[in-house]
Amino acid sequence: MPTKLNLKQRTQNFINSKHMLSGITIASFLESVIVPIPLEAILVPLMQAKRKQLWVIALMATIGCLVGALFGYTLGYYLFDAIGDWAINTFSSPEQFEMVTQKMQAQGFWFVITLGIIPVPFQIAMLAAGATKYSLILFLIAATIARSIRYFGLAVIVYYAGNQAESLIKKHKTKAMILITLLILLIWAISTWG
Repeated sequence: MPTKLNLKQRTQNFINSKHMLSGITIASFLESVIVPIPLEAILVPLMQAKRKQLWVIALMATIGCLVGALFGYTLGYYLFDAIGDWAINTFSSPEQFEMVTQKMQAQGFWFVITLGIIPVPFQIAMLAAGATKYSLILFLIAATIARSIRYFGLAVIVYYAGNQAESLIKKHKTKAMILITLLILLIWAISTWG
């Protein structure tokens, strides 16, 4: 078991590695596909340590997530009959997936944006979008908007708050998620009525 010092040294080695950006892209891909652990725990300290690469880190995290979203969509589209039960039981419940599928069919674009921002496993949205044969283009646009808000939002906070960003995010994360979700729901409602 690595000691705290070894873990700190490994983290520092990763931050200074020439593979840091590709590592973030791979981590983002894995987070969006199979590991429902928030990438923010890695991104914020990394962005604080590498402020000159702040926007590139956010971009690479977004790209990794979009590749993962495309992979998840493809699985849902082509293999849902074969892997659907396993995926539903791994990432949610049959009832939750049925609700997601209904929302996807009724409100697809805005539903994907909302799920892409809030801390709910995005795997559910990817599989549901593929399984319901939702438009791939609209799915990717919605996923890009959602994940850009999430990752570039972190970059903006680190840019302005610097070393205080991590504690600021921890303190206000729930309020920020609620505010962003309400804002998206408001835009969604206005676009539906318009």
